[in-house]
Amino acid sequence: MSAVEGLSVNREDATATVVLDRPQARNAITLEMYEALPGIVADLDADPAVKVVVVRGAGDAAFAAGADIKEFQRVRADSTSARSYNERVAAAEGAIASLSKPTVAMVHGFCIGGGCGIALSCDLRFADDQARFGITPAKLGLVYSLESTKRLVDVVGPAKAKWILTTGLHVPAEEALRIGLVERVVPAGRLAEETAELARLLCTRAQYSVRATKSIIGRILAGQTVDDEHTTGLRASSFDTDDYAEGVQAFLERREPVFRWS
Repeated sequence: MSAVEGLSVNREDATATVVLDRPQARNAITLEMYEALPGIVADLDADPAVKVVVVRGAGDAAFAAGADIKEFQRVRADSTSARSYNERVAAAEGAIASLSKPTVAMVHGFCIGGGCGIALSCDLRFADDQARFGITPAKLGLVYSLESTKRLVDVVGPAKAKWILTTGLHVPAEEALRIGLVERVVPAGRLAEETAELARLLCTRAQYSVRATKSIIGRILAGQTVDDEHTTGLRASSFDTDDYAEGVQAFLERREPVFRWS
């Protein structure tokens, strides 16, 4: 995994944390960072030692204040360069969204524009009570992509998505919780601890079950409404795993299961 300016990866036990690491710029996301994210995510997905991926921003001010607008006159100057730029953003967000392992966005401070796009690409979002969310294409004369818009609609519904995208207004943490944009809001001083606790919990669960569930929900969001060979195969195969036998045995013995599959 090569080092990229503005991105770093930390590991603790079975949790890997991808850090948007430009605190001097409120972790604004550069084109280079977008280009590097698919490779970083692929490495983590292929690593059997990693069970959960957390995404966070460095410092105290922001998860990410958005894409780095200072680059726009160079890398997004017209429709041709913008198309190339947008493809790289889509690849980065898509890589996170399609990761087979559970992902958690740990959001503190500002989570705006491209930062919100990254957070929405994660499976779950934990925020502190100082977090503020916003997606601001209407303030820049841009149009948000269909894929990114769909992720927002999937999370908050069409009416709230229209409100967020057309007004460009910031959404405070408690309002974000009320509309389903985040799963949990905690005091600022406890965010890292609460997120780490969730990651540890996910690591104790049967990983085949966790990843199969994520795969099936992804298919539902893509429009699938009835089982096919893939979904029935996932369910049937679970009964052949050692973890299924361990889960049943642990239940009968009234103890916590120790799952091995990774």
